[in-house]
Amino acid sequence: MIEYLNQTPVASIIFVFTLVTSIYAFNDHVLFGKFMLHPYSVYRRNKVYTLVTSGLIHSNWMHLFFNMFTFYAFAFKLEATIGHWQFGLLYFLGLVLSDIPSVVKHKDDFWYNSLGASGAISAVLFSFILFSPLSTIGIFPIPFGIPAVLFGVLYLVYCWYMSRNSRDNINHDAHLFGAITGIIVTIILEPRIIPHFISALSGQGGLN
Repeated sequence: MIEYLNQTPVASIIFVFTLVTSIYAFNDHVLFGKFMLHPYSVYRRNKVYTLVTSGLIHSNWMHLFFNMFTFYAFAFKLEATIGHWQFGLLYFLGLVLSDIPSVVKHKDDFWYNSLGASGAISAVLFSFILFSPLSTIGIFPIPFGIPAVLFGVLYLVYCWYMSRNSRDNINHDAHLFGAITGIIVTIILEPRIIPHFISALSGQGGLN
């Protein structure tokens, strides 16, 4: 753990803090309610802080495990690649901007709530894909990995479709706009990423 703190302090703190707050909120319904994103209130300039705090709690153990497993798989590598403050900025913007479309979409729905770090983690994932488009990503239950760039395309198509047709109580909009945020912020922070991405796909990759 000390090695992670020394080399990737921002990802380490986010990882531990999200675990702690999520587990604590499982047993504290008052905190759970205060931290949850409520678009109706946010749109009326109340509880704006929940754009951030909603990413610190999760609905259940499976939700927490899936998000933290994905974070662990990509966040530490990404911070080591782009830098500490850059990673922190990417995560924060992914957290906030991925929720804005949900606030606009559900601004008049008093009973709609959302929670989880999925938007920020989607931003991390898609930033990682820009740097390593040919690395492999596993999809359960497929017994083999697929290229990250292909996973990214399938992910975006799936999120776009589900955000318009889903009734499964999953905030697919946050996943979609988190991914888009990750792409845009990475391009702004590292303009050379576009030629790097193209070169990597052609087998000539390498930032220099």
